[in-house]
Amino acid sequence: MWAKPVTLSGQQVTLEPLSQNHAGDLAEASADGDLSSLWYTMIPAPAEVPAEIDRRLALQEAGSMVPFAILDAAGRAVGMTTYMNIDHINQRLEIGSTWYRKSVQRSGLNTECKLLMLRHAFEDLDAISVEFRTHVINHQSRRAIERLGARLDGILRAHMRMANGTIRDTAVYSIIAAEWPTVRAHLQHLMTR
Repeated sequence: MWAKPVTLSGQQVTLEPLSQNHAGDLAEASADGDLSSLWYTMIPAPAEVPAEIDRRLALQEAGSMVPFAILDAAGRAVGMTTYMNIDHINQRLEIGSTWYRKSVQRSGLNTECKLLMLRHAFEDLDAISVEFRTHVINHQSRRAIERLGARLDGILRAHMRMANGTIRDTAVYSIIAAEWPTVRAHLQHLMTR
């Protein structure tokens, strides 16, 4: 296996391998802002958090995902993220299925979280490309991805069916290895602000 569970630590945030030990904090995080009601995202309702943890851990066992709990400076799980759609042979992966409790959104945690994940992907795993995907109408997510320095690769039209039966067009972004030094400098600059 090329990508494996790992703990990544920064100044404001720690990413640690996801487990059922995080379920209580994550159920509370999902309730903060009623995140599961956002129809264009796939955030579990508080009662669904244990099943979502099990789903992500099953994908890890199958080799297609490495899920993390996102911990704030106090050690409280405030969200989830993953390396997903892992292509071990070609050393490509997606950072996705990321969400944060409402009260920590726009606090700088996401910037540091992505810096840690991208640094690990490019510098430790020697990834050739890291992808990001989101619903084409999720403008908050798209702006956050673009702020990282990722470039729009295109739109996958009629890409997937959402839980409410609507069809999602997916915006696909990426950062390639040659772009990483510039993206890293940009993210480090954002962290100092």
